[in-house]
Amino acid sequence: MKVVCVGGGPAGLYLAILLKRQDPAHDITVHERNPEGSTYGWGVTYWRPLLDRLRAHDPESARAVEDASARWRDGVARVGDLTVRHRGDEGFGIGRHRLLEILAARARALGVRLEHGSEVTGARWPAADLVVAADGAGSALRTRHAGHFGTGIRTGRNRYAWLGTSKVFDAFTFAFVATAHGWIWAYGYAFGPRGSTVVVECAPETWTGLGLDRTDPDRQLALLEEYFAGLLDGHRLTGRAPAEGGTPWTAFRTLTNRTWSLGNLVLLGDAAHTTHYSIGAGTTLALEDAMSLAAALRGPAALPDALARYERERKAALLPVQSAARYSARWYENLPRYLALPPERMFALLGQRHSPLLPYLPPDLYYRLDRAAGHLEPLRRLKRRLGPRLARALQAREPAGRA
Repeated sequence: MKVVCVGGGPAGLYLAILLKRQDPAHDITVHERNPEGSTYGWGVTYWRPLLDRLRAHDPESARAVEDASARWRDGVARVGDLTVRHRGDEGFGIGRHRLLEILAARARALGVRLEHGSEVTGARWPAADLVVAADGAGSALRTRHAGHFGTGIRTGRNRYAWLGTSKVFDAFTFAFVATAHGWIWAYGYAFGPRGSTVVVECAPETWTGLGLDRTDPDRQLALLEEYFAGLLDGHRLTGRAPAEGGTPWTAFRTLTNRTWSLGNLVLLGDAAHTTHYSIGAGTTLALEDAMSLAAALRGPAALPDALARYERERKAALLPVQSAARYSARWYENLPRYLALPPERMFALLGQRHSPLLPYLPPDLYYRLDRAAGHLEPLRRLKRRLGPRLARALQAREPAGRA
């Protein structure tokens, strides 16, 4: 089979690896519009279950990814001068550049052709048995046929910026800082021995009140370093280079598609769906898409049937993740509701931000119910069964247009 992957991110590269492992006779080319090594971003996160799946699908690249990753088990929340630390699940961070280096080297070793500086537009896609649109949320291939795919975009309320720092965090760290214009907060996690990712977020009125909408990038970074001095311990923040657009602030766009294929063209990763960054699942979902599509193509089914199977499987798997991402984003959009709580309770509800019931109950009441459910199995089962139903009923009563 001749396969063309448009987009040299984790999804496209990993699909190429898996298809070559399934059948070395496949003719696979990955087209990436940017020069090699020019990817933007500091680090991405993933968790132990993904690493286990990577090992099952390609042990060699999984070993390289694990060896290049930072890891943590604790979560830390800083609210003003107060700090709370909790033990949690094992998490990993890896530099985006390093992840792409590993996957590109593995793909080349298996015989995949990588064409950097090669842009494929939506006007006409290459001749192949299968064309994979793995060119991100702004996919040119998908945008050209957005009516067919049924593309929908929901823009979030808050503003955020993706930054880096030389500070190496020993835990997944949250920091919440009060300003004269409202709260501003950051998520920080290590991606290697020399640095960490820092995502800064705030409400739009805080963003404009602090002047972040009109201040030059260097001044923005200096201002953020002042606010997060207790988090950074003297380390600097870094943004994108001026040639890459400096330090852009944007609102997150949740992207969905009604269908994922058109003839021999199929969507993969962010081209098919996005989930809010606050749950740290973007790279995991992209790699899992690649696993599912490769498995669907392994059997004797005709291409349309294989693509339909892939779409069914991934849409079903995405439902709980998309729900968790939606409620997580909403938790941050309503942050003042929770910051009045004692830090221990606030941190507990930070961990519960995926709950569909939490937005509809007073935070203290939810906290007490959750604590009780943790000790009483019948109450825990009742919460799991009735929580989503009650949340749907309450949501149906909301005024139209509420996020």
